[in-house]
Amino acid sequence: MNILAWIVLGLIAGAIAKAIYPGQQGGSILGTLLLGIIGAFIGGSLYALLTTGTLTIASAGLSLGGILVSVVGAIIALWLYYAFTSRRRVY
Repeated sequence: MNILAWIVLGLIAGAIAKAIYPGQQGGSILGTLLLGIIGAFIGGSLYALLTTGTLTIASAGLSLGGILVSVVGAIIALWLYYAFTSRRRVY
């Protein structure tokens, strides 16, 4: 996939994931882009694991299904980020 498709997919998936995920997420357009690209890798890898049974590093393509998988991956990435960087103590 060429770099322009990566940028478009990252912006779309990152923006949708930030809109869906509860709470206030900061960040610039670059942060949203990186979130979407990371989400594409997480979602694509999970999709490959569920469909083929092997864990491979894959990315989603620029299609409706690819955007959906990327959004799910970006939501997982947001959840992991806030789970590891939360300042609340769990007793």
